[in-house]
Amino acid sequence: MEKPLEITYRNVEKNDNIEELIREKAAKLDSMHDRITSCRVSVEKPQEHQKTGNEYRVRIDLRIPPGKELVVSRDTREGDMHDPLKVVINDAFKKMEKQLKRVKGKQETREKSS
Repeated sequence: MEKPLEITYRNVEKNDNIEELIREKAAKLDSMHDRITSCRVSVEKPQEHQKTGNEYRVRIDLRIPPGKELVVSRDTREGDMHDPLKVVINDAFKKMEKQLKRVKGKQETREKSS
């Protein structure tokens, strides 16, 4: 990656285990595509007006040339409200891996046909 990984937390206490998991997953993305320019990951817990479950939201913004931005968002409303944060993070990165593979495949096809 050209720029360092950015991780932000909102209403979620920063945790070394979570931080390490995100860094490992981002490194895997970086190894999948050698032209990633930046990766931003935000981890948030929306307002706590809901009393049941642990609602988390994880968003990944990835930029690759030429000016392409890939965005994935995963929140617990898409699965079980009791999913732990690690599960939500893993799911978000799996979605991003699929998106990145699809885009990389299209880019390679275009490069071969040029």
